[in-house]
Amino acid sequence: MFLMDIMVSLILMFLLIICVLVGV
Repeated sequence: MFLMDIMVSLILMFLLIICVLVGV
């Protein structure tokens, strides 16, 4: 399912951004 794949990708990017912000 494309929708599920897109949702997972968005969640991973969101978590990555949070990690970067917290790291900084």
